[in-house]
Amino acid sequence: MEKSNSLYFDLFKSTFFLSAFTFGGGYVIVPLMEKRFVNELKWITEDEMLDLIALGQSAPGPIAVNTSILVGYRMAGIPGALVTVLGTILPPLGIMTVLAYVYSAVSTNPIINNMLLGMQAGVAAIIVNVVYKMASRIIKQRKVIPVIVMIIALIAGIVFQVNILWLLLFAGIVGAVTTYLTLRKGSEKGDSK
Repeated sequence: MEKSNSLYFDLFKSTFFLSAFTFGGGYVIVPLMEKRFVNELKWITEDEMLDLIALGQSAPGPIAVNTSILVGYRMAGIPGALVTVLGTILPPLGIMTVLAYVYSAVSTNPIINNMLLGMQAGVAAIIVNVVYKMASRIIKQRKVIPVIVMIIALIAGIVFQVNILWLLLFAGIVGAVTTYLTLRKGSEKGDSK
């Protein structure tokens, strides 16, 4: 089935505006993507969005671009992924090009430095909010293994400063084994009937 041009336009417009008016990186844009695609457009469920975010984070590259690619692919296949990646990268590319020309003039300005410092504090608060939302979803599912993996990853990352790649590998292996055992258990129940 061929996707309508309005879907591609909505994908481009949504990712373009989210990317253009979001400062602070991928963890700031993720809750806004969720608000747009889950709450407003209702294209994706909360659980699907959480899965797309996890995939976007584990893939190499910026989480905002990766997640937008996954959302675009989920909605319209490869053309949708291309549209959303363009919508996501064009605003920062344009902004950074302009800022590169004016940076030398404003880099020593104390007002600009304080403004950027204030933006860092706001970004930190948004990241804490994202972590809180993701953790509360995991806890609400009342599944013991994901909660244990979350706690182990938190302790390993903060206390022992384990590289994120090892944490992702660990969580992926635990998830794969858990899924395999769950599917195997379900198929054994189905065979016994």
